[in-house]
Amino acid sequence: MLEKLIEVICRYVDIDPSMLSAETNIRSELGLNSLELVNIAVAIEDEFDVEIPDREVMNIETLADAVAIIEKYMD
Repeated sequence: MLEKLIEVICRYVDIDPSMLSAETNIRSELGLNSLELVNIAVAIEDEFDVEIPDREVMNIETLADAVAIIEKYMD
């Protein structure tokens, strides 16, 4: 799942996928603002066929957090 998540993020952020890991901090290391994070969240919802509440999106700090939230809302 992490690999697929990295693919989605790399569609929006110009970064080498090998530079990303579960511990990558989405805001500080990728420099994403709230709007960019919401756009990526929508892409993640589409990719993984999940609906993630906005309040959960704003709590994501690392890619590991994103994976946990995706897993939480998968059917």
